[in-house]
Amino acid sequence: MVSVAAIIAVAANTEGRREIIGLGVGPSEAETFWMDFLRSLKASGLAGVKLVISDAHSGLKCAISRVVEATWQRCRVHWMRNALAHVSKGQHTVVAAAIRQAFDQPDRKHAGETWQRVADQLRPRWPKLADLMDASETDVLAYMAFPRQHRTKLHSINPIERLNKEVKRRADVVGIFPNEASIMRLIGAVLFEQNDRWQTSSWYMMVEAFAQIDKEEINPIVSITMKAA
Repeated sequence: MVSVAAIIAVAANTEGRREIIGLGVGPSEAETFWMDFLRSLKASGLAGVKLVISDAHSGLKCAISRVVEATWQRCRVHWMRNALAHVSKGQHTVVAAAIRQAFDQPDRKHAGETWQRVADQLRPRWPKLADLMDASETDVLAYMAFPRQHRTKLHSINPIERLNKEVKRRADVVGIFPNEASIMRLIGAVLFEQNDRWQTSSWYMMVEAFAQIDKEEINPIVSITMKAA
């Protein structure tokens, strides 16, 4: 028996709607898998990507820069969990509140200044946490460069967690799959149903704000959210 991950890519287009643009099965930590997956999306017509949001899977960031040439946003929620692992449980609330000051700023410049100030304040007591903040500032705050009204949809992969849970629920019923084709059929059916619902639901993002991202951008895909199920 071999364990594999199902990789789901969801995009928000310039019509303000979400759509599922890709499904792949393979070893999620392998850079070659991510390269092949992203290349398959481009071969299917993916273009104009501005931001890719995902977990911090090994090899993914490199694949994004080489294949998609877009900014990478590290999931803020998952990053916060990693950050708080360096702090005693009794201090989680205080430290998280301090870090969130950066997320409350009006723009990337002020967010970066606040981030650095908080890191310096935490450094004497939690040097490993401060080092993590130094190393990951660009990746965690990437979404701050986008219009404010979009940011709640861009800073983490949480918007697709419900979809991911449904995929896992269906897969758990089967348990062990005989081959990859059977995995693709089952998960593909779940994604097809969800994609249809998204196309008839209300808009996910404000269309007017897309002009602020790039006034001359004509390609449909603005951001991609990827999650390993």
